[in-house]
Amino acid sequence: MKEFDAIIIGFGKGGKTLATELAQHDWKVAMIERSDKMYGGTCINIGCIPTKALIHQAELATLKKGLSFEERKADYRKAIAFKNNVTDKLRQKNYDNLAGNPNITVYTGEGQFVSPEIVRVTTKEETFELTAKHIFINTGAEAVIPPISGIQDNPKVFTSTTIMELEELPRQLIIVGGGYIGLEFASMYASFGAEVTVLEGFSALIPREDRDIAANVQEVLEKKGIRFILNANVQSVTNGEKEATLTYKDTASGELNTLQADAILLATGRKPNTESLNLKAAGVEVNERGAIIVDEYLKTTTPHIRAIGDVKGGLQFTYISLDDSRIVRDALNSGPRTTANRGAVPYSVFIDPPFSRVGLSEEEARRAGYAVKIAKIPATAIPKAQVLRKTDGLLKAVIDAKTDQILGAHFFCEESHEMINLIKLAMDANLPYTVLRDNIYTHPTMSEGLNDLFAAGVNV
Repeated sequence: MKEFDAIIIGFGKGGKTLATELAQHDWKVAMIERSDKMYGGTCINIGCIPTKALIHQAELATLKKGLSFEERKADYRKAIAFKNNVTDKLRQKNYDNLAGNPNITVYTGEGQFVSPEIVRVTTKEETFELTAKHIFINTGAEAVIPPISGIQDNPKVFTSTTIMELEELPRQLIIVGGGYIGLEFASMYASFGAEVTVLEGFSALIPREDRDIAANVQEVLEKKGIRFILNANVQSVTNGEKEATLTYKDTASGELNTLQADAILLATGRKPNTESLNLKAAGVEVNERGAIIVDEYLKTTTPHIRAIGDVKGGLQFTYISLDDSRIVRDALNSGPRTTANRGAVPYSVFIDPPFSRVGLSEEEARRAGYAVKIAKIPATAIPKAQVLRKTDGLLKAVIDAKTDQILGAHFFCEESHEMINLIKLAMDANLPYTVLRDNIYTHPTMSEGLNDLFAAGVNV
């Protein structure tokens, strides 16, 4: 039995940051990662970094006019090679950063609880047990595979992970799921030159967003050639010699319809990766979605075991996992940080242009009983958007009419992923919207659009 001060299961953002932090305080740390392709976690290997690398290459591809599909396929192969090179380097760097620390031991194998204090590790060569006073679960999430006939082990059916291993650009791509992941891949593959159809089971796209924002997103993506089919319940997938045939039911009319494509992407959500951990042996409970139940200090139902990152459910972002590591650090040192006081969490969807949001939607604010003012301008009103020739989109802010504080913001415009961070800071600092309205910004920038946006507040 090998003893450590801490065991961390999962080499994700929160886990690796916590491992380094603890090692700096002379803790002996065991880092367990089941795959040598996942050093550094989801973000680096199959999430943020590879998708954004491809999205950037796709944006560059749109600048090339008049290319044949064969030429676009060649560009796509180069983009995949570029993505692989980036992720390979980052994966190795992450491994070296931890494995090179004398206080950290990296085990590549499957971690599974034997008891609340003992974790069994199974590598390719051996099986052994570790014990520690503190154990942290950071195993992330995995793609949800819906029970659709014909998709299991189908070479034409992909998840958001496996499609990035595809080296040939599909001429026709069907995406099952019109959520944020589905829209991001739809925008990217359309930019590369694929014909993209998105099937959404609900009657509206991105239902948690306000309808004016969702409608604008759909309109702009349709201008890119993306086709949306709503109320589509997928029934089955069958393979032909060259193409797959997907059958779906229109839940509004009851009709059955078929589509053909070279590839089908399942963008049907992600679920916490807990099945192989044997959590029952540790006394760690999960909710109905399989997410580990934690308190505001990230303690599980077995207090010396904490869960960080996607495995505990909620917002699945690498920066949440990072902040979770800060919460654990503070908890171990009687600090103030908890999940209850981290403030509003922004997010971005890297379609073209990107969509970013923080805080409440207009509908949510009204439902919560706020009297609100709405500020709204089209992206084309911002001079920098004209300079960039990126004039599609809409900017919207929801303001508390009584306090003038910002309740939420929704930016569908170029560089929104940078702008939204200013709103996050203002909200956390409880600043009135007038501070952003009257601030001096450099010119020409997208951020100076906040002058005009917040000057457009009206009572509604």
